[in-house]
Amino acid sequence: MELEQILSLRYPLPEESLDKLHRCMSEITLPKGFHILEINKVEKDIFFIKQGIVRAFTYVDGKEITFWIGKEGATIVSMKGYVNDEAGYETMELMEDSVLYVLKRKKLQELFLEDLHIANWGRRYAEMELLETVQRLISMLSAIASERYRQLVEMDPELLQRLPLGSIASYLGITQTSLSRIRSRMK
Repeated sequence: MELEQILSLRYPLPEESLDKLHRCMSEITLPKGFHILEINKVEKDIFFIKQGIVRAFTYVDGKEITFWIGKEGATIVSMKGYVNDEAGYETMELMEDSVLYVLKRKKLQELFLEDLHIANWGRRYAEMELLETVQRLISMLSAIASERYRQLVEMDPELLQRLPLGSIASYLGITQTSLSRIRSRMK
């Protein structure tokens, strides 16, 4: 997915503002398994996924818990690092060889001050991320496991082809054994 498409997903920008953002970014290629963000580190860069898939995980009682998955068009950012300049609670691992656009937080904050359209884009981005997080939380708290799996199959079936079942099970808040049972019943 090209940068202009990614940036316009959340809020359309005038060409001049889009060009300003584009000039501040660079494209990088990283291998599968690379940790783009690390738990307990202050992460200040923002990444936009051109190609690839990433999962965010943390540890609960010594177990890896996948709580977010992003693919082409998604943004990789440690909110604690970005907002509070604090160490993050997550690790973000590339699940495929990936091509990313990178933007420095400091540069983005400068653009927020000089360009109202970019500032509004950033606000809209934050609002949309909050809405998606709330929807995910409500689903995790209210839907049974088989319903969460059905929603995933309906909304993003390609994740089943692109991610290991263990990551999918963790993302759904269930064990891999439970996921296998659910899949068997649904066939």
